[in-house]
Amino acid sequence: MVTVFYYDMAYSANVIDNQMGFNSPSASSLLSIPLAACDMEPPQHAIGKADEALLAELGYKQEFKRAFTPLEVFGIAFSIIGLLPSIASVLFYAVPNGGPASMVWGWAVASLFILCVGLSMAELGSAAPTSGGLYFWTHALSSPRCRNLLAWIVGYANTIGSIASVASIDWGCAVQIMAAVSIGSGQTFTATSAQTFGVYVAIVLSHAVICCLGTAVLARLQTVYVVINICLCFAVIIGLPAATPKANMNSASYALGNFANLNGWPDGYAFILSFLAPAWTIASFDSSVHISEESSNAATAVPWAIVIAVAIAGILGWAINVSLAFCMGTDVSSLLDSPIGQPMAQIFFNSFGQNGTLALWSFVVLAQYMMGSSMVLASSRQTFAFSRDGALPFSSYLYRMNSFTKTPVNTVWFLSTPSSPLSVTALYIAYAIPMTARFVFTNNFKPGPFNLGIFSLPIAIIAVSYMLVMDIVFLFPTTPQTDVANMNYTVVVLGGILTLSIMWYYCPVYGGVHWFTGPVSNIGKGTEGSVSSVRESEEKNLNVNVREVPVGV
Repeated sequence: MVTVFYYDMAYSANVIDNQMGFNSPSASSLLSIPLAACDMEPPQHAIGKADEALLAELGYKQEFKRAFTPLEVFGIAFSIIGLLPSIASVLFYAVPNGGPASMVWGWAVASLFILCVGLSMAELGSAAPTSGGLYFWTHALSSPRCRNLLAWIVGYANTIGSIASVASIDWGCAVQIMAAVSIGSGQTFTATSAQTFGVYVAIVLSHAVICCLGTAVLARLQTVYVVINICLCFAVIIGLPAATPKANMNSASYALGNFANLNGWPDGYAFILSFLAPAWTIASFDSSVHISEESSNAATAVPWAIVIAVAIAGILGWAINVSLAFCMGTDVSSLLDSPIGQPMAQIFFNSFGQNGTLALWSFVVLAQYMMGSSMVLASSRQTFAFSRDGALPFSSYLYRMNSFTKTPVNTVWFLSTPSSPLSVTALYIAYAIPMTARFVFTNNFKPGPFNLGIFSLPIAIIAVSYMLVMDIVFLFPTTPQTDVANMNYTVVVLGGILTLSIMWYYCPVYGGVHWFTGPVSNIGKGTEGSVSSVRESEEKNLNVNVREVPVGV
């Protein structure tokens, strides 16, 4: 339970200070305003006006409906993490790179590093809660000599990572659906690549349709997603050990201490490779940042959503891996070579039988599907913000709000069309740059309600160092001996796209170097009543209305 103060902010210009390089009030300066309890208007109305005022001072008008409650802001981060289906999708990273020991302890170690990433991001999100997030912070915190280029790189890395995440999540869902068909057929059916791709395309298109719905509908769906994900986690943590035959149950010494290195890398490096499973699973939690402009009390709700989602995912994910390690049996190779095509599905099949596995696996597929839906939603908001500042090709087309749904329909379809075999690598680049810029450049960073204090710098150093190491690890192939078909082409794809984006930036006459200036205020450009009300309140120089409200997610 966290107690926070909400404000009806209507302040005169003399309380405005410099927020992260922009003329805007920091959350800390708002906290210093004398508190005066008032019953003039409903708390929710006061909260909404406070959110709009802070966004306006960051340079943007209110275009979205603020329909996401703190629980739903947490929900979008947690549903994108999608613990059980994500672990199912990447179990092949941990099983051959250390077996049960890496599944358990690799997850525990990596989760602590990822929590540091989440804490550093939460601080930035609390100080400047805007959909642009990462590239907005980068521009605000960097040196004037390089801020435009760095913001450009971060924006493209974030966009590339988002597109790749949508593709990888939906491809994982397609694979899981085909695994269900294989289980139902008694393992006589093996899906072809063409069949799996067809299912993948159908999933992507359906997600695009869902994410074109109104903000209120999308917000309510997050609560459903959270409930299903939590129930699914406990079903495995509790139900799997109860259903597993004694012949398949492993001893504590095997489950917690057996190290099985099947891919041929040195043991130490193989253990690090097992970090890829939690790194891919507990990722894209910047999604909460990208819906800041749709969140109620964003400066507090967004950072806590990130931290709580990462912490719960780390704890429950570790418990799931412990359960799997005790119930997977000792024949690790058979799990990897299973005709079902999914190590986790094979573990379930060995424990629950065909019917029980089908019942449980249907919820795994549902959770993975929801995960993809939330990823498209968050990614469309980041792309909308980047095109709002004119940085993407066809920005004028992408930066459009549908008049009926009041959502950026064009960016949803833009994200749902392409695919890419990377995600975490690009996202870690986007995460690391603003965290680094905060401390290496001279800036006027003012922390928001969520503040790590003296721990900010050491946690940021740990977070950035971890992401740097993992970005290098993600570029290596699965095994030391590889061929053309099994080579890791992430460095080629990511490097190629980033190189093209930089070439476009420096392109003579038309390149971004000639016109891109980072975040551009759109106040006064077709501003609707919500923003005009903020300006009116500033002119009247009203007092601050305060409500003390308990918030828990």
